[in-house]
Amino acid sequence: MPALWCNRSALIVILASLVDFTVGDPWGWPHPVRMMGWGICSYQRMIFRVTKSSLWQRVSGVGLGLGLPLLSGTIATSITFWSGRLHPGLEVAVATVMMASCFAGRSLRQAAEDVLCPLSQGDLDQARQRLRLYVGRDTDTLSETDVLRAVMETISENATDGVFAPLFYALVGTAIAPVIGVGLAMAYKALSTLDSMIGYRTAPYRDLGWFSARCEDVVTWVPCRLTVLTIALLSRRPLHVWRLCCRDAPQDPSPNAGWSECAYAAALGIQLGGLNTYRGVIKAKPLLAEPIHPITPRLIRGGLQLTRWAFLLWLLLGIVVLGLRYPLHC
Repeated sequence: MPALWCNRSALIVILASLVDFTVGDPWGWPHPVRMMGWGICSYQRMIFRVTKSSLWQRVSGVGLGLGLPLLSGTIATSITFWSGRLHPGLEVAVATVMMASCFAGRSLRQAAEDVLCPLSQGDLDQARQRLRLYVGRDTDTLSETDVLRAVMETISENATDGVFAPLFYALVGTAIAPVIGVGLAMAYKALSTLDSMIGYRTAPYRDLGWFSARCEDVVTWVPCRLTVLTIALLSRRPLHVWRLCCRDAPQDPSPNAGWSECAYAAALGIQLGGLNTYRGVIKAKPLLAEPIHPITPRLIRGGLQLTRWAFLLWLLLGIVVLGLRYPLHC
């Protein structure tokens, strides 16, 4: 029985990774994040309608920050468990689909290419319009250089919370049992979704989203540092990358985003950060790494390649750990 669990555990993670790599999240298909988004929007409308009190909005934020990840993880775990009670093959299929929905590797690649494609054809206006779908900054007046920087910042920041952190929690949970791996990955995805939707320090989400943002920072801290170490090793200049991250990343207000962006920037020999405009308000982000090379589509694709190699490395190490989990049986 332990051997069966081990084989099934590794199989689920492998298949989920393949599904994300080949299929991703087809537009219009049912997806757990869309259900989470609907729940978050409904909850916040209710809270904003019921109370204007800062205190009660903060209390409500705690309930949301704890409740949605717990509910999402419990539902995913329960569905996987009862599928396994019906048939082991059904458990593998269900767990694979749900775990794959927590990974965003293909989505990041598609987002980058969606902007780079019109840019390569000289259509800067179209590139700006498509970029608007993926970033919060104003894009109407961005130069080509600024568009490329925005794409690079997007794929390097979201590599951690969209790819590596879900894989980290999937592997940690799957080492216990497949149902736990799916549940932890889904719970993290819920928390990440909360952070992206309401985890802002400005009105109207400052009070409602504070707890979700803090929790997301905490649970992403370890996988983020592991991501930085992995990118540093793949760059073949690990000490150089780590030194620049230690120098520049702490200047970013986020305890994780700056580290992730700086690791990619240092590995590729580019500089990220600078002035961005949000709803007409100019904000300065700290400069990360050194501007050895200008940001180009080729280097952006190089960043995506770093993500693929790092993901594969984590996956291989995870499979080894799952094998060692039952050394007498696997």
